Amino acid sequence: MIVFKRSALENLSHTIIEWDKIIGQIANKALIEKVNRISPMLAENAKTRYLEFHRRFPNLVNRIPLNYVASYIGITKNSLSRIRKEMT
Repeated sequence: MIVFKRSALENLSHTIIEWDKIIGQIANKALIEKVNRISPMLAENAKTRYLEFHRRFPNLVNRIPLNYVASYIGITKNSLSRIRKEMT
């Protein structure tokens, strides 16, 4: 993650002619990626979302806190714990 002070962003905006356009494109791309990640999950049940996460990120499942995994796939930590318990 890159962090800029507001004054530095304003300076870049005045220095680089296309800066505002570049920032707009970056924000637009990030929004599209988020929508593309979330949209398919809305049609899936919680167990399917967890299984897909597990398939895509097998090394992360046991390395990061469950509340982060649950948040990423759009369910509560309690629901995720229940799903994991059912799978064992």
